[in-house]
Amino acid sequence: MAYATVSHAHAALAPRSDFRANIRPLALACALACASIAAQAQVEGAVQTPAAVQVAAAHADRSAPLMRDVVVSASRDEQDADSLPMSIDVIDAKKMEEEQISDIRELAAKLPNVQVPRSPARFGLAGASTGRDQNSGFNIRGLDGNRVLMLVDGVRLPRSYVFSANAFGRDSVDLGLVQRVEILRGSVPALYGSDGMGGLVNFITMQPVDLLKDGKTIAGRASVSYDGADNGKRVGATIAGRASPEWSWLLSAGMGRASALENMGTNNIVGANRTTPNPEKDKSHSLFGRLVYTPSAVQKHVFTLENVDKRADYNLLTARSVSVADSQAQTTMKRWRASWQGQWQQLDTALADEIKLMASYQSSDSREFVTETRIGLPYRERDVTYDEDALQLHAQAGKLLRFDSGVSGKLTYGVDYLRGKVINTQNGISPPAGESFPLKRFPDTTETSTALFAQAELAYGAFSLTPGVRAEHYSIKPKQAGFAPAVVSNSDSAVSPKLGAMFQMNEAWSVYGNYAAGFRAPNAGQINAFFENPFAFYKSIPNANLKAEKSNTFELGLRGRMSALRLDAAVFSGRYKDFIQDQVLVSGAYGNRNNPAIFQSVNLSRVHISGFELKADYDWGQFAGGNWRTNAAYGYTKGTDKSTGKGVDTISPQQLVLGVRYDSSKVGVQLSASHWAGKKAKDVSVANAWLSPSATVLDLSAQWRIRPGTRLNVGIYNLSDKKHWRWADVRSLTATTQIADAYSQAGRNVRVSLVQDF
Repeated sequence: MAYATVSHAHAALAPRSDFRANIRPLALACALACASIAAQAQVEGAVQTPAAVQVAAAHADRSAPLMRDVVVSASRDEQDADSLPMSIDVIDAKKMEEEQISDIRELAAKLPNVQVPRSPARFGLAGASTGRDQNSGFNIRGLDGNRVLMLVDGVRLPRSYVFSANAFGRDSVDLGLVQRVEILRGSVPALYGSDGMGGLVNFITMQPVDLLKDGKTIAGRASVSYDGADNGKRVGATIAGRASPEWSWLLSAGMGRASALENMGTNNIVGANRTTPNPEKDKSHSLFGRLVYTPSAVQKHVFTLENVDKRADYNLLTARSVSVADSQAQTTMKRWRASWQGQWQQLDTALADEIKLMASYQSSDSREFVTETRIGLPYRERDVTYDEDALQLHAQAGKLLRFDSGVSGKLTYGVDYLRGKVINTQNGISPPAGESFPLKRFPDTTETSTALFAQAELAYGAFSLTPGVRAEHYSIKPKQAGFAPAVVSNSDSAVSPKLGAMFQMNEAWSVYGNYAAGFRAPNAGQINAFFENPFAFYKSIPNANLKAEKSNTFELGLRGRMSALRLDAAVFSGRYKDFIQDQVLVSGAYGNRNNPAIFQSVNLSRVHISGFELKADYDWGQFAGGNWRTNAAYGYTKGTDKSTGKGVDTISPQQLVLGVRYDSSKVGVQLSASHWAGKKAKDVSVANAWLSPSATVLDLSAQWRIRPGTRLNVGIYNLSDKKHWRWADVRSLTATTQIADAYSQAGRNVRVSLVQDF
């Protein structure tokens, strides 16, 4: 969880002393109220029109879009995406199957202004962190890391941490378990957390009802796939059943094997100048179970167990040198969660028409184990672990609103509570000079957050408003025992408002706008982490004075929904104060004995990020025995550090995606082109950065519907075998690098999958 301090603009709304004293009892009262209403509803069994249906009825005069995407992430309730004043991408299981999307990197490949950085595995026992984290997480509109909320079924996924020579990413999801992915662009503070400055990615896992159609009492799906980009093989199977009208269940399992992600490097040597991938073996396992109890038409309980286990073994040929004879590594990422979600609808109470409660416990363990056999020097091992355990509680109530003035809508309000414990440990053989194992790079830390939130959806004719607010108190409490230098605690409170508005100009066109305030506090590692390598002459020092980030973001959008054309356009702008940038060289030079390099997380006083996005889809109708469609998407983002006038390195160049698709009853074929602009020197913060050139890549994919329930998917990716790079992967390279080819993307490759429903 990321946190921050209250801004001066909000201080009058939430004085620190009063807020700290009152938010926890208020939160408890809200949770008890929600629970009591739910219990009352269970006894009374009241029957009314669901609030969500009544709100939809208030908008009945609006034209129905040609294709509806239903999302839950905007308000934690099912809604038509076209009725929301924000930019949303929905990637469902059908699209993931057709495009053979197997990980989050492929998920973001054709979404302009959305990237998933991934560097090659080129690391040694010590030194700069490179590629250890695999797919590190999402970057949305230039913001990445823990500024983007990643959820699975509304439960927060573990955060990423980078400290000393170690990095742990956030790719602890198996897409084989996912029914739909919702990506909200821009700040989403009210219902989820003000630290989601960049946006939100919510992975919605499968429900039994997704398979149990047409009156089936048992159904399932099995798949096998191959991905030539990493020689990956995956098998997965899901089965669902209905034991009675009240009880249904689902079980899913997956297993994968893969090698290193291919590139177009040609220097296949042993040593630091190697540009072909290090030998690598990846293994992944997932297991998912869900039990759904529906005692009545107005009540549902969902119990979920999920386990994802990923492991990679490396032969680090790039780490070998005149003093290193051999180096091996193993990284693991394990996550499991147990959650319960309860829902009561059609209530007849003064406070709520529906209640949703959620309790989840999640444990994640990441490990990096590296060995190094040296020539004439002692053998070395490093065993680094990062563990994060979190208890998350959520209570939410919804109430239908009706006013004599003709205004109608819905109020959603509730409370969130999160308590997490973060632990890191380093063990091994032959520690650095002046250190002894075991040791910690930052102290064990307990982080808690309590928040009250409210959001209203109000409609008056063709005009709608969505105001919201989140009041949050957080605390970061490290353990001082056994850690040096001295550590600091951090806690504060903040109020983050938001406002969205939409106007339906006519049946085809609508415009919207939204504003949101956000904040994100420094994490435990940024405040208290310390590391020193006396042999390479560099160290990373804590920054107890690091300030919380604050943001104000704005977006204006236009939507067109005509019989054949869907059009979306959005412009956005964000103002960020005390923007945190990690591991900045604040003095000295790397490798300089007389003036060692010192790295530190620092605040950039003011950062501005702005840009725009365009999306279009046109249905040409029937021709040559099938339906033809074309689509286009374009995204551009620019960021500036206002104190220096330099660019923000996390922003990728503009991307254009064009596609044409043909569909008949038996066959679907799609050809798409993705163009990335080259990175310009004026858009980076350092003068000697290696700049990724422009590139255009073609992909061709097809689906053969062999018979009902049987589908064969085949795709050729990077059809022209184009050598290209992605800025998100190479932004750490300098202009003098000799290994840029090691960061290039895979050449021409094939993906094949076979899916069987039963």
